Amino acid sequence: MKGVMRFGQKGKLNPRFIGPFEILDRIGKVAYKLALPPDFSDVHDVFHVSMLKKYIPDSSHVLQHEVIQVDKDLTYEEKHVQILDRKNKVLRNKEIPLVKVLWRSQTIEDATWERENEMKAKYPNLTKICKEGRL
Repeated sequence: MKGVMRFGQKGKLNPRFIGPFEILDRIGKVAYKLALPPDFSDVHDVFHVSMLKKYIPDSSHVLQHEVIQVDKDLTYEEKHVQILDRKNKVLRNKEIPLVKVLWRSQTIEDATWERENEMKAKYPNLTKICKEGRL
């Protein structure tokens, strides 16, 4: 098994389980046919029951989608929701003020650090929030 490529990773870091995948059909008493994505076209789609793991439903796995207005050139503008944090990035001889911005269609983990002066230029209503210190 040493050096075997499994699902895109090699060695110790290869995943033990991938999925979840939909069960299409039961083949015999102990085998199931799965709906695999096109990336796994070279993998046989019938698996023994011992190779499968029970899926435990989790509400965090359900994705909420939001309608986004797309322009004619297939671009859209991301809207900010709020500023979560503020810090100064210290380089050798200067400081850069940064703000952590939560965007409309993203979670708190996906919030990004942006330059404060660029955010003030793009979104003038943010100047009140930054001056008042409400973060």
